[in-house]
Amino acid sequence: MNRNDTVREIAERLSIAEIIGEYVGLKRSGSNFLGLCPFHGEKTPSFNVNPAREIFHCFGCGAGGDIFSFVMKIEGISFPEALRKLAARAGVAIEDRPLTDAEKQLKTERDQQRAIMLLTAQHYRETLTRQPEGAVARSYLQEREVDPETAAAYGLGYAPERRDTLIQLLRAKGLPLEQAEQLGIIRRGDRGWYDLLHHRLIFPIRDKQGQPIGFAGRVLDNSLPKYINSPESPLYRKSSVLFGVDLALRDIRQSGTAIIVEGYFDHLALYRAGIRNALATCGTALTDGHISLLKKHAQRVCLLFDGDNAGRKATVRAMELCLEQALPVYVINLPQGEDPDSLLQKHGVEAFNQRVAAAKPAFEQFLHWLLAKTPADSIDQRVRLMDEIIPRFQRIKDPVERDLYQKEICRLLGVDLQAFRRRLAGQRDQQQPAAQRQTATKPVTQTIARDSTQETMLGLLAAYPEARLEIRTLDLQQLFDQQHLPLAQAILAAGEGEHDGPLWPEVLARLEQEQQKELVARLLIQDQHLAGIDWRAALRQCLKRQKQGETRGLKQIALRLATLPEDSEEYQELLKTADQLRNQKSAL
Repeated sequence: MNRNDTVREIAERLSIAEIIGEYVGLKRSGSNFLGLCPFHGEKTPSFNVNPAREIFHCFGCGAGGDIFSFVMKIEGISFPEALRKLAARAGVAIEDRPLTDAEKQLKTERDQQRAIMLLTAQHYRETLTRQPEGAVARSYLQEREVDPETAAAYGLGYAPERRDTLIQLLRAKGLPLEQAEQLGIIRRGDRGWYDLLHHRLIFPIRDKQGQPIGFAGRVLDNSLPKYINSPESPLYRKSSVLFGVDLALRDIRQSGTAIIVEGYFDHLALYRAGIRNALATCGTALTDGHISLLKKHAQRVCLLFDGDNAGRKATVRAMELCLEQALPVYVINLPQGEDPDSLLQKHGVEAFNQRVAAAKPAFEQFLHWLLAKTPADSIDQRVRLMDEIIPRFQRIKDPVERDLYQKEICRLLGVDLQAFRRRLAGQRDQQQPAAQRQTATKPVTQTIARDSTQETMLGLLAAYPEARLEIRTLDLQQLFDQQHLPLAQAILAAGEGEHDGPLWPEVLARLEQEQQKELVARLLIQDQHLAGIDWRAALRQCLKRQKQGETRGLKQIALRLATLPEDSEEYQELLKTADQLRNQKSAL
């Protein structure tokens, strides 16, 4: 079985929406699924998955491709690694084959990046445990009652006060500084290279296998900022990594519960007390990707955030994400003024476990906080409360839970159940688009105006078998430029044979550059405007526009030739260009 056959079989056996849905919360939106992009921060979903064509595309950052592209990007692995991972999932046997030049380069880069991160983690760790400059951090940990065994389990380290120790180490090991810059651990300024972290206690951020992919540095005094976190990098996606995941997964699976805390030291306090099913956010809010990760391993989530306004807002946001993905979510309430560390020190593990057992459902806790802040003692207040509650209520998936909460909300607010349901229906109507997409045939001129000529022709190739037959008879090299020609060739090659249309995983497999895959994915996600059009008229207009563009080009060349001496190099080059344009025009 060749690679294309393997790719096709894996794609046929696996659902791209199901695979991506393990990382991203997806909701049906017409023929696509829609969610928040895991590759960049966004509040409004722009990440689309089309299960029919087995592709994804984000209109926010431009990421796109097929199921293999997604796994490569989200896991930070090469194509062969993604192929093996998905083949195992699909139960497809694959044969080893030589890597392409592009795959070899990507593997080399990834190996270098992992080597750099491992060396950096070892450097920080050795500085803390063995070097004289690490004494200040050792003293700090002793004050915080962090024992050596706990520090070793986390791989805690210390970044020296000098700003070039890591730079010197990387150079001594022959590792490229440009790669380290991509990973965010060093930077380049007007005076040259310098270490990102210095004079800070270091918490390595590790993946599920325990490999370092980022770092958090904490000051040893009261200066600000208290923490500096690694930026996103080819290895580190903040939306899909939680601190302590390598230490906690086994206990989360065994207990069925994941406890989420905000801080690194909160996590460390629980771990030191023997509570090993805890995770922490890495200096950022919980995301859809985090909830998807949790859902694969936990039956419920318990949130343990600060009791201030910021902590409550973070709790409500996390609740919304969990409800959206139907993951049961609870809130652990601590006594006023206590945090996990202080509670454990004063009252012990048993008292903490009792708090976990008494955790309230997050939606119930949300109602309690809301009513404590805004009593339902007037008609105006009741309406406001309903408008605050309904958007969160709509995220509840379980019908029995929805019915029970409807009755409880009406009891708490003192409103009639039918009145609440009418308000609920009214908000739902307001959320619908003001004007639905029109599926009727669109004028060809409107269609072409929305896309470039060459992208429209690619869309026709993708959507209409008759257009493929027609375009196949033309000279593709005259029809498409260097950017679009490989895409057209891949679509035509994959569209040959007994299939009604191209197999899109096979099309993308024929393209080596990620930019080409992203362009194809974008075209396929947004080509609804080509449905139902007169493809012949659209193709004629595309060819006409190309001729018009070439005519304009010839006129510009003629004007320039009139100003040049005939024996000049530029004059001769422009003549050649004019001949080429005339040949292209006649070919069309």
